[in-house]
Amino acid sequence: MEHPFTWYSLLPYPVSVIPQPNFTALVVMMVILALAYCFRRSLLNAHDPVVPEEHLSVRNALELVVELVVGLSDNIIGKRGRKYVPLFGSLFIFILTANFFGLIPGFSPPTSSFYSNLGLGLVVFVAYHCFGVREHGLRYFKQFLGPMLFLAPLFVLIELASHLFRPISLSIRLFGNMFGDHLVLEIFTDLTKIGVPVLFYILGSLVSVIQAAVFTILTMIYVAMAISHEH
Repeated sequence: MEHPFTWYSLLPYPVSVIPQPNFTALVVMMVILALAYCFRRSLLNAHDPVVPEEHLSVRNALELVVELVVGLSDNIIGKRGRKYVPLFGSLFIFILTANFFGLIPGFSPPTSSFYSNLGLGLVVFVAYHCFGVREHGLRYFKQFLGPMLFLAPLFVLIELASHLFRPISLSIRLFGNMFGDHLVLEIFTDLTKIGVPVLFYILGSLVSVIQAAVFTILTMIYVAMAISHEH
């Protein structure tokens, strides 16, 4: 099968030196910044920012996303988890937008690259450990020692392996699903130009939302475990 057309292939030198996933990630970030600007402008121009707009708009869509993320955080962590919502919301919006880019002809989603996802996983890894240390101080590291001192060396190895595998697990899960989804969409779009691809676009949209939600929910769980006082 021939490689499908991508807008990345039209980039001139030296812009083309940027790896394709990184280039698409930059485009995604610019789109998100544009949406954030529209959202802020809408709030500033609103007569009462608390009252939602009557018609469908960028503001309504982003408020719905924020409400969804806050609801998930409250269910998993509780009200005290709201101070971490900026991290959860940023991850969800970026991953969701990046996934949807895979549905646009000529674009390959940055989330179909393992290394892009690993970068996100490492952000989560560093963040929840920082939150844990901020919540418990140096006592946070007692969880790595286990309940009995003579078994501490064994528990340290187990806990280190468990924590180090988390960003890799997040990366592989998102990479596998988005790479497979994008590949299937390309194949069926190439084989059947009309009709059938619509079904796979619907399926791809569903997968995009689910994978963004799964990544965000797992991040919430890791943060909840890190700040828990029941170690």
